[in-house]
Amino acid sequence: MIWSVWWAWVVAGLVIAIAEVLVPGFVFLGFAVGAVATGLLIWLGFEAGLPLLLVVFAVISLVFCLGMRRVFGLPGGSVKLWDRDINDN
Repeated sequence: MIWSVWWAWVVAGLVIAIAEVLVPGFVFLGFAVGAVATGLLIWLGFEAGLPLLLVVFAVISLVFCLGMRRVFGLPGGSVKLWDRDINDN
């Protein structure tokens, strides 16, 4: 089946990465890394059915997304608040 072919996962990851370029804000980057990493695992010899491959893809994507949030997120998880306007003198 197509999900057991390593290059299909890598191509899917590259397509998702292209979508990330079109939609800024690190929305699809975790999914792209998860797909490419799953393809690399299959290339290295990891054999599994579709349900297990989807779980591996989801776990890798989640871990990468949480890592990106920790590295690139605002400190303390707070929202940037503006207390003055550029037009105020």
